[in-house]
Amino acid sequence: MKVGLFIPCYVDALYPQVGMATYKLLHYLGVDVTYPHGQTCCGQPMANAGFERMSRPLVEKFERNFKDFDAVVIPSVSCAAFVRFNYPKILENCKVSKTTYEIVEFLHDVLKVKSLPGKFPHVVSVHNSCHGVRELGLSSPTELQGPRFNKIVDLLNMVSGITVKEPARQDECCGFGGMFAVEEPDVCKRMGEDKLADHMSTGAEYITGSDCSCLMHLQGIAKKEHKNIKFKHVVEILAAGL
Repeated sequence: MKVGLFIPCYVDALYPQVGMATYKLLHYLGVDVTYPHGQTCCGQPMANAGFERMSRPLVEKFERNFKDFDAVVIPSVSCAAFVRFNYPKILENCKVSKTTYEIVEFLHDVLKVKSLPGKFPHVVSVHNSCHGVRELGLSSPTELQGPRFNKIVDLLNMVSGITVKEPARQDECCGFGGMFAVEEPDVCKRMGEDKLADHMSTGAEYITGSDCSCLMHLQGIAKKEHKNIKFKHVVEILAAGL
């Protein structure tokens, strides 16, 4: 399988270690992975701000860069969801929307990973980002009838030494929400404070999840309030030791 790796803007600028961990893990698992040069923003910030039509040149560039790959893998829930669900509205006959996966769903649903090599002897609390719950199906909403599932938890439980927890309100929003954080900063901050407290009540040493934007928001609050809690993207834990 020939895979194209897309690294979102904020991951490239602020969390390059997440991109490196994604590449290392895919390579370890035997995937033919390539990072196409010349890739830029997927267009999500512009579209979310109300300028969806103006994001079309970025969408077209993404299509050109990735259309010949069997799959496109992204270490970001929100960017993967934007490509999958918004690209067909912006670009006719869009191919990449059908072949794009967030890293957790690619590992869980496509590669069907059964074991991982790393060790992470820590207690972690899993943050379920809204796009992951509502659009990509990484975990089931709490109101859904029947057995609950969580693909992030499934993968983390393959890591040696780890103890995986979830907060009481598993799929409650952290408040970041992209443009919402800019337009409603006070509400955003209060939601983040509540979510951080919920995670910390698990006794976790780390908060993890599959979207750096949510983790960045919670980390900012934790730093301002001098909370003793650390943060890692889930792929950094899955690739531990590589």
